Amino acid sequence: MRRRRGSAASDDAAVIESSWREPERFAVLFDRHAPHIHRYLARRAGRQVADDLVAETFLAAFAKRDRYDLGHPDARPWLYGIATNLVNQHRRDEARQYRIRQAATAEPVVPGHAEQVAADVTAQAMRTLLAEAVAALPAADRDVLLLVAWEQLTYQEVSRALAIPVGTVRSRLHRARTKTRQALAGTDAAATYEEITTNE
Repeated sequence: MRRRRGSAASDDAAVIESSWREPERFAVLFDRHAPHIHRYLARRAGRQVADDLVAETFLAAFAKRDRYDLGHPDARPWLYGIATNLVNQHRRDEARQYRIRQAATAEPVVPGHAEQVAADVTAQAMRTLLAEAVAALPAADRDVLLLVAWEQLTYQEVSRALAIPVGTVRSRLHRARTKTRQALAGTDAAATYEEITTNE
């Protein structure tokens, strides 16, 4: 797709278009978006895997840059879509990675501090319940939920990222929220979940 006139020379679409002739210009997109993509991938698959997946995401984006729709000045949803597809290739390990990361974030118990110990145990239990509820979701529903809850993408941006209609985004998000609420019903984690997934 050719670029529309009058768009900003520094937006992502302009950078991608210029990279068709000067491939080194694509590094600007890495500088702009790699921290966001890395954070998303680290939360999905763990920091060690995320380092490799960020590189794979930008290599894939570079290879596909000639097919980018220049009508979209912000490339981040496109990059999230590529990253999500790469995470899906690691889907079998994802549930295990959630549990490992949750166990690793537990605070050490300090004897003599009963209130702090109780708070730490409660927080760990809530993280574990929430992680298990999210890991149990169907992959397509989980992808939508995490892009909205963690990355604060709009429905339209999730639609672009996953190449699905906005209506499908809404229905998958509704289904994911409903199933997660049911899994957490009657626990302290239910309130935490409601707080972090509200992005209307």
